[in-house]
Amino acid sequence: MNYRSIAHVLGTLLLVTGGAMVLPIICSLFYPGEGDLFALGVSAGASILLGLPLWFLFREDQELDLRDAFFIAVIGWVVISAISAVPFVIHGSIPSFTDAFFEMMSGYTTTGSTILEDIEVVPHGLLFWRSQTHLLGGMGFLTLALLFLPHGMGGLRVFRAESSPGQTLTKDKFTPRNRDALVYLWVIYLSLNALQVVLLWSGGMSVFDSLCHAFGTVSTSGYSPYNASLGHYDSAYFDWVTIAFMFLGGVTFMLFYHLALGNWRVLRINTEFRWYLGFVLVFCAVVSGVLWTQGTYGFWDSLRFGTFQVISLLTTTGFSTADYELWPQAAQMWLFAVCFVGACAGSTTSGIKIIHYVIIWKFGVAVIKKIFFQPLAVVSVRIDERRLELPLIHLAVCYFIVNIFLVLGGGCVMTLIDDVDAMTAMSAVVATLMNVGPGWGDVGPTDNFAHFNDLSKWFLSWNMLVGRLEMFSALVVFYPSFWRR
Repeated sequence: MNYRSIAHVLGTLLLVTGGAMVLPIICSLFYPGEGDLFALGVSAGASILLGLPLWFLFREDQELDLRDAFFIAVIGWVVISAISAVPFVIHGSIPSFTDAFFEMMSGYTTTGSTILEDIEVVPHGLLFWRSQTHLLGGMGFLTLALLFLPHGMGGLRVFRAESSPGQTLTKDKFTPRNRDALVYLWVIYLSLNALQVVLLWSGGMSVFDSLCHAFGTVSTSGYSPYNASLGHYDSAYFDWVTIAFMFLGGVTFMLFYHLALGNWRVLRINTEFRWYLGFVLVFCAVVSGVLWTQGTYGFWDSLRFGTFQVISLLTTTGFSTADYELWPQAAQMWLFAVCFVGACAGSTTSGIKIIHYVIIWKFGVAVIKKIFFQPLAVVSVRIDERRLELPLIHLAVCYFIVNIFLVLGGGCVMTLIDDVDAMTAMSAVVATLMNVGPGWGDVGPTDNFAHFNDLSKWFLSWNMLVGRLEMFSALVVFYPSFWRR
């Protein structure tokens, strides 16, 4: 392995993390007397002092191979989560490092699960930093760091190690000028955040709250500065604005990139986007219909609350405006199912992703036709008007199966290492592995993860990382053959 280049990348990550703490420090200056300025300042200084020697001493322009990229993708997320947890420990708002690490891993992986039992007592600067981890992690923290790396250091490999395998199944590839494409993606991403901030602020939300909620929406993450999440406002306007931007966060950002370049044909032929829209319409219609017909709400409130919660869980955002565990069982079942879907590959969302369901469905239909109706037919699956090769179909099937095994295995592990019921154990794994945030049982929309023991929190933190790195990148480092030359 190229240890010098790896050290340089890790140093860059630490410098970016320390530099990113400037905004929370400024925020704490606007809310003096809350005691978080010192914690943020010391943490930012420590991150920069640790990162500067690594960045300066090992700044050689050397190529990173695939093994280096996978290692960086895993260890990089651990390092930034650890250093980002320090302000909470120093301040004392989260005195346990395990809890603080869990909170930051949840933030960067855009999971949105929290151990905070009373969010509103945390100082504004730390709350801003907590939400800002969503902004940084939504597009991928490593992709941000790549903008500061020398050309030729294998940035594309690092990007692929951090990204969804579903992106290899679509036409959305990077151009040879990879850094330019990354800049475009970040500009689009930040523009969507800025637009939502303006819309929320114009509706009466404070600038601070608008920023925090926008950071958690476009990144499909879910942290809110209030215990009741967006339900704190009980505002139809805020709900529909958030619904719109959660939906946009679930669209592959390379599609926005093509549209910005004037290539509108991509939208018409994009198979995954059409299925994404179809999933949204069907699930929203069913859940809203159940709420209305069973008298939970009136028609418009049923449409509002049902649509919000479906898109929130489908896009793995995790915001809530109501306690859906009090809803009819039929609505809850459909919401539970949607947690296993996810949105588009290449978006800020996690989960299994719609592209895998599309491929598995088309492959299944083609195989059934071949076996029972057309024995001489050639089995083929077409995505975006092109035929997929068989290894890519195998990848989609494998990805789906392994995710299900991880959910079942993770639920069994949780019942062994902690004293929780089966529903809570399974739901906690689904919420963290799929990066959804809230779940059912003792981790429902009005609960949190504080009651788990430390071993469970570390295990669930690992689940978040596995889910954010789309499984393969996080698991391949445990194969002995991966480390052999």
